[in-house]
Amino acid sequence: MEWVAIVAGLVLAEYLFFTVRAGVARGRHQVAAPSMTGHVSFERAVRVQGNTLEQLIVFLPALWMFARFVSPPGAALLGLVFMVGRALYWRGYVQDPPQRGPGFLIGLVATALLLAGGILGALAAAIG
Repeated sequence: MEWVAIVAGLVLAEYLFFTVRAGVARGRHQVAAPSMTGHVSFERAVRVQGNTLEQLIVFLPALWMFARFVSPPGAALLGLVFMVGRALYWRGYVQDPPQRGPGFLIGLVATALLLAGGILGALAAAIG
């Protein structure tokens, strides 16, 4: 389970990086709080940060469920896949929003596998 915790921590650190990048873009482009619109670079950075937060709501519980009921190493590996997907999503979105698709899909598939595996593993444990 240590590797699962390490990967969860790395994913959260990645999210903090996205949060800092959004803050830097806010300052660089002089978008005064609480405004969420302004320069396109700021809006892109905020969407990456916001979308990642939205994904974490499902990803983190799914990661732990999969680790508990299926496989900690498998959970850690899928967690790393999610993290890479988020990095690709960030790079694509800030450069050219239509390029965010592959990174989004990678993260979504990793989360879906974690969630499905976690539910099925918990069900198997409950009935058998």
